[in-house]
Amino acid sequence: MTTDTITSEQQTAARVAGFLYLFLMATSILAEIFINGRLIVAGDVAQTAHNIAASNHLFRFGTVVSLLTFAGDIVLVVALYVLLKPVNRSLALLAAFWRLAESAILGLVTLNNFAVAHTLSGAPHLQSFSTEQLQGLARLFYSVGGAGYHIGFTFLALGGTLFSYLMLKSRYVPRLLAGWGIFAYLVMLIVTLIVMVYPDLTATISMAHYLPAFVFEVTAGVWLLVKGVRR
Repeated sequence: MTTDTITSEQQTAARVAGFLYLFLMATSILAEIFINGRLIVAGDVAQTAHNIAASNHLFRFGTVVSLLTFAGDIVLVVALYVLLKPVNRSLALLAAFWRLAESAILGLVTLNNFAVAHTLSGAPHLQSFSTEQLQGLARLFYSVGGAGYHIGFTFLALGGTLFSYLMLKSRYVPRLLAGWGIFAYLVMLIVTLIVMVYPDLTATISMAHYLPAFVFEVTAGVWLLVKGVRR
């Protein structure tokens, strides 16, 4: 049941959530675009392996940034739960558990990146493998990591859709913004599930289905950080 009074705890949670929406988006862009985007060449296993081997510490740094991002997601989830539990405690708890599952899965997925970095590190005990074998192993680890991201984003989309619904019901933020959040996360959910069944569509779809969620999180982040929540 939605209450008429917005507590100071909710206002604090709103501004924490707004800050984290923006900060975690920045760290995600740093890791995925400015680091991995420089090292990973789509469709060219040999060049990607060469880039990671030549910049092994940079690749590891990007993985650590991603890991810290997933840890920060947990703080974001707690803030959203505190903000929205007066609207419907059960649904807020379900959304929080879905998002916590996402953080746990994506945190575990970083293990594959460390496996890639180690495989291409040139360590002495790997010299019994040929260059082609090491590149193949690295590609396998990275592909498994990609599948893990799809699983994690499925839970992200489920939790994000439910949190956005609670925002819409609460009227703490503009209804258009909350409605866009529902749309954005449903697009992410549907396309992610399709790509898991038809992986060949990945190259065609690229990352376009993440764009609506990007717009929502940046806009919601600015709104919550600057204006907080109100009736």
